[in-house]
Amino acid sequence: MSNDPLLQPYQLKHLKLRNRIIVTSHEPAYPEDGMPKERYLAYTVERAKGGVAMTMTAGSAAVSKDSPPVFNNLLAYKDEIVPWLKAMTDAVHEEGAAIMIQLTHLGRRTRWDKGDWLPIVAPSHHREASHRAFPKKIEDWDIERIIKDFADAAERMKAGGMDGVELEAYGHLLDQFASPLTNELEGPYGGSLDNRMRFCLDVLRAIRKRVGEDFILGIRYTADECLPGGTGKADGLEISKRLKESGLIDYLNVIRGHIDTDAGLTDVIPIQGMANSPHLDFAGEIRAATDFPTFHAAKIPDVATARHAIASGKVDMVGMTRAHMTDPHIVRKIMEKREEDIRPCVGANYCLDRIYQGGAAYCIHNAATGRELTMPHVVKKADLRKKVVVVGAGPGGLEAARVAAERGHEVVVFEAANDPGGQIRLTAQSERRREMISIIDWRMNQCEKYGVVFHFNTWAEADTVEAERPDVVIIATGGMPHTEVLSAGNELVVSAWDIISGDVKPGANVLIFDDAGDHAGLQAAEFIAEAGAKVEIMTPDRSFAPEVMAMNLVPYMRSLQKLDVTFTVTFRLEAVEKNGNQLIARVGSDYGGVAKRRTVDQVVINHGTIPLDELYFEMKPSSTNLGEISQQQLVAGEPQTVVRNPEGKFQLFRIGDAVAARNTHAAIYDGLRIAKDI
Repeated sequence: MSNDPLLQPYQLKHLKLRNRIIVTSHEPAYPEDGMPKERYLAYTVERAKGGVAMTMTAGSAAVSKDSPPVFNNLLAYKDEIVPWLKAMTDAVHEEGAAIMIQLTHLGRRTRWDKGDWLPIVAPSHHREASHRAFPKKIEDWDIERIIKDFADAAERMKAGGMDGVELEAYGHLLDQFASPLTNELEGPYGGSLDNRMRFCLDVLRAIRKRVGEDFILGIRYTADECLPGGTGKADGLEISKRLKESGLIDYLNVIRGHIDTDAGLTDVIPIQGMANSPHLDFAGEIRAATDFPTFHAAKIPDVATARHAIASGKVDMVGMTRAHMTDPHIVRKIMEKREEDIRPCVGANYCLDRIYQGGAAYCIHNAATGRELTMPHVVKKADLRKKVVVVGAGPGGLEAARVAAERGHEVVVFEAANDPGGQIRLTAQSERRREMISIIDWRMNQCEKYGVVFHFNTWAEADTVEAERPDVVIIATGGMPHTEVLSAGNELVVSAWDIISGDVKPGANVLIFDDAGDHAGLQAAEFIAEAGAKVEIMTPDRSFAPEVMAMNLVPYMRSLQKLDVTFTVTFRLEAVEKNGNQLIARVGSDYGGVAKRRTVDQVVINHGTIPLDELYFEMKPSSTNLGEISQQQLVAGEPQTVVRNPEGKFQLFRIGDAVAARNTHAAIYDGLRIAKDI
């Protein structure tokens, strides 16, 4: 038996949980037709294999047709979901983990032009800022119907083998009733706290009556909205006590904050550069006040913080949800005393930001997450040991080196710079993105563990690579900033990289033309503005920095707005000319009919990268595949078997930005899916 607080079992009513770590409810947006099919099952089961005590899925499954998902959620109002759930729950139970599901009615946190185009409902006509739709004020027959929908859905979940259900009561309909900011009803469901809580308690009673006592029922709710006029801490404590005293639930899952705006959501679920575990002490206060089973998750990315949460008695079960998207085998590695092998969550929030933009959840540096059907979390040994040479030690090159070495191959890496990391090392110079360097540090540690040989400060030529007598060559040389985008004056501009790296000092009056829309443009703007300069960010798009996405944008906006940065959309920088010590920027528009001028002393361009691909093309004629990759085999996760030059000396592959400007996740995915079959 271990003395580790995290590895102690926990008795939740009749359910014995094997340790204290859970994956809280979240929707990775993997359903097909609203059902948790093979992909969803594989993703969920992987975390059970990794040793987690309980995994909660669906954040949140919709109980009613007038709660249409705004991204790809499960549809708990359909009977056909039951057999799909049964397959999932059986598989999770076989791995020794418990499984629950979260149910909700979104209320105003959705749109009427989704699903069946039904009016959305809420206890007021106030729209939610994030989803912009004006709701119908809910009627008595709506309330009756939705209460029944919750009970029906819970019954389906029990039939599907779930150990319990959790109600989502922050930002969604249950919370919209509870909060005085969003409840303008009169009568039994509006006004006093008793009345505002009535809907939630009616739902809980209906569910409990339907599923019985031998079924776990919990609630994830906000105990402090952190909004003037909303549910404050005092009311939150009272709500917590009343939920316990109702006798209807088995645990509290505590949230602090509000999610009706991007900024509010990001404070509830903090990203990199923000404090770790900001609400843990608050959850501990709730537990102390109620003496009731308490769960909590909010940027608890590392084992040490999770261990403290349990050891200090702040919570009974600690959620490490995004951390398990990064590494589903956290618990197994703790048990095997291999904590140094845990792939660290860096808080990049690529997972959630993709969901809120309508995509599927992917971890920025674990490309197997969500792709369990084709990509491995645990790399198997190769049958035949080969010599693999990787050129470039950025994130893609290091992933290829790590995976190839873990396969048992002899791996040599050439890197022109002093240190590994490529663009990651550059971006991590910013205080708010410093956590990104863990993507590199973890891979370097793994490469060293598996005996990868590194040659830094080495510009690899074809002769250099061929002297290693490789069986496989992987070109991961990345790219260089592309600034030649103007009709005139390209020689007068600098790149965002020049500013971030410190190679070029910021001007006093700076125009940043950003049509790449990624972090580099905003990082450069912040760096320049913090130096005291006047800064304008211009983009031809109708919104700026679309590649940064919503939650990652929040800290930048808080900083840049305070620094009085100007944001200009729908205008394009066309040319720059010198005028004494100043620069004249000529500005047009893709919409036509506009010609403007800006007088500045520095122009910064952020337009992605151009591949550094000379070595690849130099080595291509000597390769067996002439650099060709079978897209069919690549997509299917199968080994590459292309042979176009039988006399060639080695297989040749090109990955990451050496192919085209993309992002960190794409480079790492390239490295994994090429190297896993070498």
